[in-house]
Formats: sequence, C-alpha cells, structure tokens
Amino acid sequence: MTQSNNRVLDEFAKLMTDAAGAAQGLRREVETVFRAQGERMLREMDVVSREEFEAVKAMAQKARDENDALAARLAALEDRLRSSSAGPSN
Repeated sequence: MTQSNNRVLDEFAKLMTDAAGAAQGLRREVETVFRAQGERMLREMDVVSREEFEAVKAMAQKARDENDALAARLAALEDRLRSSSAGPSN
C-alpha cells in the first residue's frame, strides 16, 4: 500500500508540475496577445513612441537655445549700431 501511495503522490506531483508549466505558457501567450493589441491600438491612434518624442523634444530644446543665442547676438549688434550712430557727429 505504501508503494501505491508514493506512486499516486508522484503522479499527482507530476500533474501539478505540468499544470504549472501550462499555466505559465498560457500567461505568456495572453501577455503577448494583449501587448500586440495595445501596440496596434496605439499605431491606429497615431501615438508617437517614447524615442520619437524624446528626439523631437531634444530638437525643440536645441532650437530654443539657438534662438536665445541669436537673440542675444542681435541685441549686441543693435547696441553696437546704436552706440556708433549716437557717437560724435562730424
């Protein structure tokens, strides 16, 4: 009877191990399907990726910085022009 009980427990343990493996496989499959659906929905909504957003954000910051530098340069040139035209008249 003891050997019979061990065999039943061994078979039960094997069945539980197989069931756990199948459950993990099912979980991975469901995650894959949900991820694919989510990506499809985002593509249809014309939502940009994080990488694209960060690239455009960096370009905009660079453009702002260049604009500020040009504005400062223009102001300096205007000051120089004003001071040269306001100098002593001949």
